[in-house]
Amino acid sequence: MDIFERVAAYRAESDQLAWNGTFKDYIELLRKNPSAAVTAHARVYDMIKSYGVEEVGGYKRYKFFEQEIFGLDRSIEKLVEEYFHSAARRLDVRKRILLLMGPVSGGKSTLVTLLKRGLEKYSRTDQGALYAIDGCPMHEEPLHLIPLELRAEVEEELGVRIEGNLCPSCQMRLKLEYGGDIEKVPVTRVIISEDSRVGIGTFSPSDPKSQDIADLTGSIDFSTITEFGSESDPRAYRFDGELNKANRGLMEFQEMLKCDEKFLWNLLSLTQEGNFKAGRFALISADELIVAHTNEAEYRAFISNKKNEALQSRMIVMPIPYNLKVSEEEKIYNKLIKQSDMKHVHIAPHALRAAAIFSILTRLKETKKHGMDLVKKMRMYDGEEVEGFKEADLKEMQSEYLEEGMSGVDPRYVINRISSALIKQDLQCINALDILRAIKDGLDQHASITKEERERYLNFISVARKEYDELAKKEVQKAFVYSFDESAKTLFENYLDNIEAFCNMSKIRDPLTDEEMNPDERLMRSIEEQIGISENAKKAFREEIMIRISTYSRKGKKFEYHNHDRLREAIEKKLFADLKDIVKITTSTKTPDATQLKRINEVSKRLMDDHGYCPVCANELLRYVGSLLNR
Repeated sequence: MDIFERVAAYRAESDQLAWNGTFKDYIELLRKNPSAAVTAHARVYDMIKSYGVEEVGGYKRYKFFEQEIFGLDRSIEKLVEEYFHSAARRLDVRKRILLLMGPVSGGKSTLVTLLKRGLEKYSRTDQGALYAIDGCPMHEEPLHLIPLELRAEVEEELGVRIEGNLCPSCQMRLKLEYGGDIEKVPVTRVIISEDSRVGIGTFSPSDPKSQDIADLTGSIDFSTITEFGSESDPRAYRFDGELNKANRGLMEFQEMLKCDEKFLWNLLSLTQEGNFKAGRFALISADELIVAHTNEAEYRAFISNKKNEALQSRMIVMPIPYNLKVSEEEKIYNKLIKQSDMKHVHIAPHALRAAAIFSILTRLKETKKHGMDLVKKMRMYDGEEVEGFKEADLKEMQSEYLEEGMSGVDPRYVINRISSALIKQDLQCINALDILRAIKDGLDQHASITKEERERYLNFISVARKEYDELAKKEVQKAFVYSFDESAKTLFENYLDNIEAFCNMSKIRDPLTDEEMNPDERLMRSIEEQIGISENAKKAFREEIMIRISTYSRKGKKFEYHNHDRLREAIEKKLFADLKDIVKITTSTKTPDATQLKRINEVSKRLMDDHGYCPVCANELLRYVGSLLNR
């Protein structure tokens, strides 16, 4: 890529976005596209929706968030539908501060950053084009030039809504520069940019003694007072506060409840009435989405103070818990590692999964549901099927504790421990045991973990280790099966022939002798027992399989062993059980013979080619599984 050529192309593209005209031209533009005059809330909602929405498991998944936010689909659906969608339709929730409340490192800041970056990008599209009075320090909506008495007629004519009044600066310019002729007022297209302080403001609390309210609302420029003669002259005022610059876009309050009270008073009228007080002017109109974030402890302290009731009533609190899905937690760790300079270190398959299992277990709460433990609950949350439980049980568990996911180990701690393991030695590869060991070593250094929690967490590390052991054995055993699919299909077809004869109360014909025989009960039970099908339940299970075959046949499809999750698991486990002794001998032999060595090399190659192992972790896995099988 020619860097300078690409930069030049980007600059040319930015130049093409420029649009300048008069207010009269802007009105003509609105006749064709009234959406250019939507509110800040509607612009954010339209931006999110423009990336696409899909239905997954009864929930809406908004693709805008999927590259950066993992495992929070339910929280995000609630956020978009209950706040952004309602606010975009001008319902009363747009007059509320959106407060994201959740544990540390749960994704609150990432979510707000995504919204900011998304708005910047969206304002560069035709659909998200934004126009303002040229030269206005608050990049104001040009429709504010329409006199109040005429707005109803103009709204009906253009199909728009006009809310708010001209800022003091534009009022003076309209009078002095354009003689009150609104047609001549210049209008320009603006691109939202946090760096340029257009449409995005960010307020971060600091020392209350040194922080000034001017950071929010702007300040008097004392050097110009002698020139303009009054502090109430708009030309002697800097409209450069965060609330001024966030107009038409988004205002972020970082750690809002750490702010001094005087900084929050301005939000009372801004949220409810859409204006705020600055300097010696009348109330200044502002159209902006206010997003704040805080942790649960500070929020509880805030609502316990009766003095905060007025502000509290103007908030919509959206809980942002930790992710509770193992597969999504893996994605979080992958993302964070890719952002580092350790991308060259190979991470063995299932290593991050082992860490994710530990993290999720610390966040889950014990259910009251009979027969359900934390590991089964973790699997169901991750979309796996658990025998004896259905979708209704999952939804019941998800509704059991409103605060589930608001505590536990945060991703930042785990990624810190993974980083420690990565940097500790000059490693080519890191595996699950390295990571679990690093997590365990770090528990003593974690200041906020109590002694009781430490005991629980050590137990969860043991559970994660056991889960990894099963994955490791399964992976090696699978790699040992020569032509695994063919072997599985043969066993599957044999099983189907037998259960068909069983269900139809008929005989089965031997393919070699052509002799009629009874169904092979021993074979059928040896497969069914792998997944815990009892003697009493075998008939129902076999009939279920026959119904599934019939359903596929009616649709003109062939029923394969992987079309039924439990049957697939049973077939695989049966094959693995038959091979266990061969695996055990081959992996644990210190001085393998030529045949064993050939088999080890074949298995290592299959692990590398099919499962993403490198030579180092493939050999470590074989040695480890050999030791497991010999216990």
